[in-house]
Order: sequence, then structure tokens, then C-alpha cells
Amino acid sequence: MTRIKIYGDSISGNCYKLKLAAAQLDIEHEWHEMDILAGKTHTPEFLALNPNGKVPLLVLDDGRCLPESNAILWYLADGSPLVGVDRFERATVLAWMCFEQYSHEPYIATSRFIIQYLGSPPERQAELDGKKAGGYSALNIMEEHLSKHEFFANDAYSIADIALFAYTQVAHEGGFDLSAYPEINKWLDRVRDTDGFVAMTD
Repeated sequence: MTRIKIYGDSISGNCYKLKLAAAQLDIEHEWHEMDILAGKTHTPEFLALNPNGKVPLLVLDDGRCLPESNAILWYLADGSPLVGVDRFERATVLAWMCFEQYSHEPYIATSRFIIQYLGSPPERQAELDGKKAGGYSALNIMEEHLSKHEFFANDAYSIADIALFAYTQVAHEGGFDLSAYPEINKWLDRVRDTDGFVAMTD
């Protein structure tokens, strides 16, 4: 694979997805730490790479840039068992990755950011309260699925699990109580037991 650079902030679950996938797929890369809170993603130099001013960002050695965590996940895992073995399996992986971005991340990840990194400012309390129902709805769907399956897509570990693991493992930091979700907790342990696993703080 082409030598790659990944720009990311280690506090971000979206960036952690790529650290985990790269470790498990044994992909050599250069990690460029970007402090979101210090505004490092809004410098002219970084905006020239990603006008959206967000991490993660993958940069190939020919200069091509790829934003968005799940798109980068797919790029890293393409051709491996982590994306499925046929057309339907690949679409199933993608479906759960879409679920993560639209039904999970906007509630659980955003709540974590407000609480852990913005200090729960009073003016955002109503926003936080409004995210509870959506976050727990996503967790309920996950719990039901995991009561019948060990992993999310095709009964095999995939980048769908990586995508959902990143912020579910720290859901408590966003004010979500996982104690009533035994199947999710067992799944979190199964992901931690996969070959090549690295923790978020590594």
C-alpha cells in the first residue's frame, strides 16, 4: 500500500477508528497529531488540505487527500476480510457504518465532546438533554442486534465494529449509562480481544 499520512487528534473517536484499523491491518503510516481545541485544524496550511477543517484526514504520497473517518476506514480495509467478501456483505458493512454516522455519533460522540472537552457549559445543557433519546435509541438497536449476533455485519468482525466501537466504549463520558446493556458490554470485550487491538490511549 502507498505510504500514507493520517492527520488526527487522539482524543477523537473518529480518529481512533483509523489507529485501530491501521494497527489490525498492519498498515504503515505517519501519524500527525492535530490539537482540535487549539485550532490546529483551522490553520491555512491544514485548510489547504481539507477546507472543511476537520480530522481525520488521510493524505497519500501523491498529494491526494481523503477526509471523513468512515471513508478512510473503507480505504484502509478495502480488499481485506474487514469489509466483507461479496457485494451484499460489503453493503451490510456500509449500512452499519451509515448507522454509526447518522444515528449514533451525532448523539453519543457530540455529548462526550460537550461534557469532556467543553466542560458542560450551561448554555449547552438543553442541547445535551436533547441528545439523550437519540443516543439511547441507537444503543437499544445495537443491544437488540447483538442479542442475536456476535458482531454487527455478517457475523464477523469488520470495520462496522471498529466504527461503532470507537465512541460506544466511551459513551459514559457523554453521560450514557451502559450498565443496562449486557450484550453491548460483551461485544466491547470481544472487540478488545481481536488480534492487533490497540486501546484509544495507545
